[in-house]
Amino acid sequence: MFQLGKTIVSEDLIDKDFVCNLSACKGECCIAGEAGAPVEEEEIAVLKEIYPKIKPFLRAEGIQAIEEQGTHIKTDLGELETPLVNGAECAYISFNEQGVAGCGIEDAYNSGVIDFRKPISCHLYPVRVQDYSEFAAVNYHKWPICDDACTLGKELQVPVYKFTKDALIRKFGEDWYAELEKVAKEMS
Repeated sequence: MFQLGKTIVSEDLIDKDFVCNLSACKGECCIAGEAGAPVEEEEIAVLKEIYPKIKPFLRAEGIQAIEEQGTHIKTDLGELETPLVNGAECAYISFNEQGVAGCGIEDAYNSGVIDFRKPISCHLYPVRVQDYSEFAAVNYHKWPICDDACTLGKELQVPVYKFTKDALIRKFGEDWYAELEKVAKEMS
């Protein structure tokens, strides 16, 4: 672990390799699990505002879940998440012709309909950020369904921090990322 500003960063972001391999996993991270994707407080208004624009990119089941539960939910523990379809996959999920899961929000973004890519927690994955009162912990999340991504990352020699560069800059800023690159260079 090392400190960058008000963050404590796991060395796994530098030591571990990762590149999503959607042809192998089929987007399982949007399907598996017991909860929706974490949503930040400031993303709530954005999700409400863009919902009419992203609705055409969503499946009927997702639309129904969102219209019944809302564009986000609050758990019993007070955490904000995307709603789920029947307690399973994310309500914002979309599938391409090959049956690979994707994000309807990101589909709308890629089509130029909206300027919000997707919740930052999704964009950052496999990086997870836990906010505390004085700092944020920035960690690599190892999930067996992403083993193919680890293998591909190792083949291509792409460390987690490089794979998630755009998302890390979105979350922490360019200066923070430049400092992370310096630490990575010193560690190699």
